[in-house]
Amino acid sequence: MHLLNLGILAHVDAGKTSLTERLLHSAGIIDELGSVDDGSTRTDTLALERQRGITIKSAVVSFPVGDVTVNLIDTPGHPDFIAEVERVLGVLDGAVLVVSAVEGVQAQTRILLRTLRRLRIPTLVFVNKIDRRGAREDGVLRELTERLAVPVVPMGTVSGIGTREAAFHPAPVPVDVLTEHDDDLLTVYVDGTLTPGRIHAALLDRTRRALVHPVWFGSAATGAGAPELIAGIKELLPRAEGDPDGPLSGSVFKVERGPAGEKIAYARVFCGTLHTRDRVPYGDTTGKVTAISVFDHGTDVREEAVAAGRIARLWGLTDIRIGDSLGVPHREHGQVFAPPTLETVVVPGPDTDRRSLHLALTQLAEQDPLIGLRHDEVRQETSVSLYGEVQKEVVQATLADDYGLQVTFRGTTPLCVERPAGTGAAAEFIKKDANPFLATVGLRVDPAPPGTGVAFGLEVELGAMPYAFFKAVEDTVRATLGQGLHGWQVTDCAVTMTHSGYWPRQSHAHQGFDKSMSSTGYDFRGLTPLVLVEALRRAGTRVYEPMHRFRLEVPADTLGALLPVLAALRAVPGSTDSRGGRCLLQGAVPAARVHGLEQRIPGLTRGEGEWESAFDHYAPVLHGTVPERPRTDLNPLDRKEYLLNVTGRTGV
Repeated sequence: MHLLNLGILAHVDAGKTSLTERLLHSAGIIDELGSVDDGSTRTDTLALERQRGITIKSAVVSFPVGDVTVNLIDTPGHPDFIAEVERVLGVLDGAVLVVSAVEGVQAQTRILLRTLRRLRIPTLVFVNKIDRRGAREDGVLRELTERLAVPVVPMGTVSGIGTREAAFHPAPVPVDVLTEHDDDLLTVYVDGTLTPGRIHAALLDRTRRALVHPVWFGSAATGAGAPELIAGIKELLPRAEGDPDGPLSGSVFKVERGPAGEKIAYARVFCGTLHTRDRVPYGDTTGKVTAISVFDHGTDVREEAVAAGRIARLWGLTDIRIGDSLGVPHREHGQVFAPPTLETVVVPGPDTDRRSLHLALTQLAEQDPLIGLRHDEVRQETSVSLYGEVQKEVVQATLADDYGLQVTFRGTTPLCVERPAGTGAAAEFIKKDANPFLATVGLRVDPAPPGTGVAFGLEVELGAMPYAFFKAVEDTVRATLGQGLHGWQVTDCAVTMTHSGYWPRQSHAHQGFDKSMSSTGYDFRGLTPLVLVEALRRAGTRVYEPMHRFRLEVPADTLGALLPVLAALRAVPGSTDSRGGRCLLQGAVPAARVHGLEQRIPGLTRGEGEWESAFDHYAPVLHGTVPERPRTDLNPLDRKEYLLNVTGRTGV
């Protein structure tokens, strides 16, 4: 049996879930097409998905194509749920990118295909909705070539476009795209000896290496083009690979809870075979798999084992998290989309129990780690990080529908970061300068290039004290940098340990270990935050706000009304390009202003403005008051308060 793990991706409303229904119907898995509008599709199983008509969580369904079993993963199209797409990318053998024949290339289309190409995931393109009024063929092909800047290979032509009778007609593959970077193929073509077999082999090779993207036109509603797309999926996309007899290696891309509240992990097995009752290492622990189900012919069936290449649902791994590796870690593609740049405080309703709310939010964060819970014990507040307003509405509705908890939210604020402005160093020594801890710690903080994160190094010998103490310092440094001088995460810095010291284990005669005379990990974990924040004070930090790059195409005669609004919202056009009666503006805008700008553009451009934006970089806050974030730690910025919280005394 051959396997193919296939992702369906698209900009919201391009018809991705409808195409999934059509593929399942064509394969004989379902007898009747489901409708997104009616909430009857196979992959949108959440009540909220059916109510809203959008995909929120990825879903897996299987169908056969000849001797190939396709595990099809339907992913969200709305940018607020891009994290769900990111988790799926690491388990795919190939993808189908759906584009609307009416709207053409849209913001999310560009982001998705750019990412698919960077990860070298073979991708086919299906131009949907050719039966809709306003559908285009040549215009969409031109947009794919120009706006996406990728080599596309049209696999046929369209007749009756824009009508219910629209049909797709396969045609010979254009050779020019294939010969562009292949001198041998070009020579054979010029000689007139190029055979259809050689053309197909070249198309297969370049598609599987993600160098070209075959394009089909069709309609998920009428079925036009669907059989040809299915044939292309079978012929052109690579099969899942992996040695079933090798060491176990898998990756978890989704976690959900079953009817009894039990965790169910969705995992792709890349190597080896996993059996029920196997004990498997994952994260920092191990667990026993109590049950396995695999996807087959439109449903999932219980099996005793799952082998390399397959996707399975696993029970019994109680501490499993999204992103965990099973067994030997598989190569990771890293984070491919920007992290959330917005944050909001969850406000419980008058009859909402705070402990129940915290438990519910924790469970939601298990299913979507980028929600990023942040609990403030002092103010009894919980914040969540978000991509946008739609995601906020979904969290609110999920809490109400699934947990019976009514909440509202405070205004959305940007998630800033802090970076060191210079170099700063500090040190505290055992039994000196009112140091109540049996530890000596010296740290230096240096700025590092943007995007490098946090590096920890030593200027003291590793053998100068037990390794566990060095590890305690490093772990505490990284945790403490979660809240800088202004309360934001500190990043892009190098922290170096410059001094170390400890008291060896002491015992009285005929008695046990004497903690009052011996250093422990507690001492290093307690002292490190005080030393680190003092080094940060001496270095100084700057607060940086998230910035989105934007692309805005508008009628040229609307610029007069648009530019003052852009300026008022601190959007800075970097380039302006006029194309006939249209004008293309590209530039940067603070993330905090994106939602407001998106809402105003239709009114300012007679509904003809085309807007897209995505996180690009962090820029120093230069206007107004520097934003502060309430602290949720023991506040090492206030030595007296910190020591009182940690040791029960304020020091000597």
